[in-house]
Amino acid sequence: MNMLINVPESVVADALRGIAAAHPSLTVDVENRVVLRRDAPVAQQVALVSGGGSGHEPLHAGFVGPGMLAAACPGEVFTSPVPDQMVRAAAAVDGGAGVLFVVKNYTGDVLNFDMAAELAEDEGVAVAKVLVDDDVAVTDSLYTAGRRGTGATLFVEKIAGAAAAEGAPLERVEAIARRVNASARSFGVALSACSTPAKGSPTFELPPGELELGAGIHGEPGRERRAMMTSREIADYAVHVVLDDLRPTGPVLLLVNGMGATPLLELYGFNAEVHRVLAERGVPVARTLVGNYVTSLDMAGCSVTLCQVDEELLRLWDAPVDTPALRWGC
Repeated sequence: MNMLINVPESVVADALRGIAAAHPSLTVDVENRVVLRRDAPVAQQVALVSGGGSGHEPLHAGFVGPGMLAAACPGEVFTSPVPDQMVRAAAAVDGGAGVLFVVKNYTGDVLNFDMAAELAEDEGVAVAKVLVDDDVAVTDSLYTAGRRGTGATLFVEKIAGAAAAEGAPLERVEAIARRVNASARSFGVALSACSTPAKGSPTFELPPGELELGAGIHGEPGRERRAMMTSREIADYAVHVVLDDLRPTGPVLLLVNGMGATPLLELYGFNAEVHRVLAERGVPVARTLVGNYVTSLDMAGCSVTLCQVDEELLRLWDAPVDTPALRWGC
C-alpha cells in the first residue's frame, strides 16, 4: 500500500509535529504525546480531556481549543494512550475547577482513563468521567464490553465544552455530557477496509462489491455483510436502525461522518438521503454537520449519528468554538 509516511514507527510523532506547525493556538508536547490549548489552564473553568488511538483524526487533537477540549492524548494507531499521558494532561489544564475525562467505550481506553483518574486525584485534581457508548450496531464487539463509542464523542465534547466555557461547575458539565451521550446513537458502514501503517495492508478482508453494515472505527465486524447498496438503500437501513433505538420525540442534531476515504461529493449525496428518511419518519433536524470527523484511517464508508436536543443542548451546540477542526461563532 502506498502511504504518505516516513516509517511506521514515527507516524504519530510526525503527525504531532505537523499539528504543531499548522496550529499555533495549540501547545504540542511531541515527546509526551499531549496536545493542549495554548492558554491552558483557564482559571476556574472545567477542563475537558479526551484521547484515544491515533488514526481517527481530527478526533481528538483537532477538537482542542476554546469551547471544546482543553487537552487531547493521542495513543499509537488504534491503541489507547497510557495513563501517564492523561495525568500529565490533567495537571496541565486544571484551572481549579476540575477535569472531565471523555472516554470512548473501548476496553483499553476505559482501563487507562480509570487508572489516570485515580492518579490525578492523588495529585489533588478533581476528576469526573463520562463514557461514550453510542454505537447501536453491535454489543460486546472486539475491544469493547457493551456498545462502542463513535460519532457521539464529537457531540459530547462540543456541548460539554460549551458548558465548561460558560463556567458551569464540574458536576454540571459531567451531567450535561452524560445527557448528550444518553440522547445520541450512531451506526457506521464500511465500503472498504482500513490499512494501518504498521501492517501496510488492509486490516480485514472485504471483497469487491460488498459492504459491512455496522462496522466499527477500528475495522471491527458489524451486523452483516451485503452486496453493495445504493446511497439511498444505505440511508434507509442506517437511519432506521438508529431511530428504532433512539426513538426521538423532538429535534435532533445530525452528523453525517466520513470514515476517511469517502469524498465530500458522496457524503453530501448521502446526507440528502438521510434527510429524506428523517423527514419520512417525522424527525425534525435542528443542525447538520457533514464531513470527516471521526475517521478510520483510509476506510471508505460513512456513519450516521443523531442526538436529540432541547433548547439548552441546542444553545450549547451553537455556542462559539475555536478548534482546528470545528470553528464557528468566533
